[in-house]
Amino acid sequence: MPAVAVVAFSGGAELWWLRLLKPGFRHCLVALAQPSGGWLLVDPMAHVTRFAVVSGPIDPVAWFLAHGLLPVPVRPVAPARRAAPWAPFTCVEAVKRALGIRARCVVTPWQLFRHLTRVEKKVLDMAPVIGL
Repeated sequence: MPAVAVVAFSGGAELWWLRLLKPGFRHCLVALAQPSGGWLLVDPMAHVTRFAVVSGPIDPVAWFLAHGLLPVPVRPVAPARRAAPWAPFTCVEAVKRALGIRARCVVTPWQLFRHLTRVEKKVLDMAPVIGL
């Protein structure tokens, strides 16, 4: 598991049914810190999942903020070695699995945000330097 990750939340909704979700929390993606010092960006969407490797010194919190996204730095956990609960493949489910979260009741980006910031208490200090 990466030592640090940054989950970003977006209010963008290209699909009509995403407008049913809470404004500002209609999509999520995650940047995972890599041992080499770079970041792996995972952006799961309805029609495709995009991956990008970002090398060099970059602050994903600042980058997400500059692009209108709400970043939440977190510390992923290693999940128990058993199958994850069955769930539809959504951006939330992809991010939960990348972070090792097994919360069956978390299904929307807003619920994931609340889970990360209130329930799990895994959110890191939003200091400018997150490469702990």
